[in-house]
Amino acid sequence: MSAKDAPPPLPEPLLVEVADSHTHMDLQSGTVEEALVKAAAVGVTTVVQVGCDVKGSQWAAETAAAHENVHAAVALHPNEAPRIVLGDPDGWSRQGARQGGGDAALDDALNEIDRLAALPHVRGVGETGLDFFRTGPEGIAAQERSFRAHIEIAKRHGKALVIHDREAHADVLRVLDEEGAPERTVFHCYSGDAEMAGICAAKGYYMSFAGNVTFKNAQYLRDALAVAPLELVLVETDAPFLTPAPFRGRPNAPYLIPVTVRAMAEVRGMGENELAGAIAANTARAFDY
Repeated sequence: MSAKDAPPPLPEPLLVEVADSHTHMDLQSGTVEEALVKAAAVGVTTVVQVGCDVKGSQWAAETAAAHENVHAAVALHPNEAPRIVLGDPDGWSRQGARQGGGDAALDDALNEIDRLAALPHVRGVGETGLDFFRTGPEGIAAQERSFRAHIEIAKRHGKALVIHDREAHADVLRVLDEEGAPERTVFHCYSGDAEMAGICAAKGYYMSFAGNVTFKNAQYLRDALAVAPLELVLVETDAPFLTPAPFRGRPNAPYLIPVTVRAMAEVRGMGENELAGAIAANTARAFDY
């Protein structure tokens, strides 16, 4: 294994326990048990496991049912909806190449998400939203239809809505306004600027910051974090992606949350214990556990 592929070392433990509000343990190496033990060793005692397609959402629900400190969120990722409707000829997603199934196939998938969202250990509906980075104009209608359906599912079941917003800020905010956002709405891997943070704050949306808040070129994220109300701030790994500096490019996992928490505390000019305590309370409130 090259140094680039090697898991980063365990950071100093946090003294105040905290939650990873968004992770993908099904995409990480090793077992769920190993991931949870490593995370708990550094003070990360709760994780939200997030589904991106039907299979991943079923896995998230099963994993949360089996582990009391794992909560699930279930959804069709914004890039998954167009693949279901239009097909996925290059097999970019985990399912490999697929034929398009049209709107009926999207309805079938949404019905399964709806069924899973009713389960007690499923605490969120997500990640859903809009992604104009990876999906071209032909896929936007399917994305938006799927997003609106997920908002309705989240509201009907009283679950948190977990939003994926990539290069689509204005449209995500527009759809939330048009549909009426659920009581608890989380912008996962918050990617807006300080001005958008002000809009989210006014609407009571949670902003979850990932390891990219530590990247050199991400001053706009640090500016957003600096103005976000403390009671709306969460932290996440989005592991195995977005590993914080100085480990950028190596595999991410929930045990690396302390690296990001310390960077966030520095940005806000506050102690890491105080920030961790606020994040822990916020995450429990956001996901109602």
